Amino acid sequence: MSRMRCGLGIDVHAFAAPEEGRPLMLGGVAVPHDRGLAGHSDADVLAHAIADALLGAARAGDIGKLFPDTDPVYAGADSLALLSRVAEHVRSLGFTIVDVDSVVAAQAPKLSPFREAMRENLARAMAVQVDSVGVKATTTERLGFEGREEGISAYATCLLERTDAA
Repeated sequence: MSRMRCGLGIDVHAFAAPEEGRPLMLGGVAVPHDRGLAGHSDADVLAHAIADALLGAARAGDIGKLFPDTDPVYAGADSLALLSRVAEHVRSLGFTIVDVDSVVAAQAPKLSPFREAMRENLARAMAVQVDSVGVKATTTERLGFEGREEGISAYATCLLERTDAA
């Protein structure tokens, strides 16, 4: 059995209607924008993609299995708190989080001013060093739903190391 495991996570959310007044949460940062993302929780696509990458590498299902959107307990939930719980779960399964890398695909808003705050928030939620967390942003050159500014997607990969005796 390999001591190292890779995981991949992807999440997508459409923008909510402007009148809903939802904040745009990405990596635990309230990014100034005219619309937030629609979702059961705070719809932080970046935190959700990272959570799914961690769970996938640990072969522990996905974020929807742990925190179903049919459960009213998670309505409006703070996605960084959910990510923290995922990281604790992954550690309880005998893994250490070695590295996480991610990319957010959004035509707007520009995310580079918020990247370091996102890295810090995500690292704190996972209880890892900031240099173990990468966050990048890209546009889709006005192609696809992100390019039409209908929503935002995020992609994440992670590396876990088995720390238990198995």
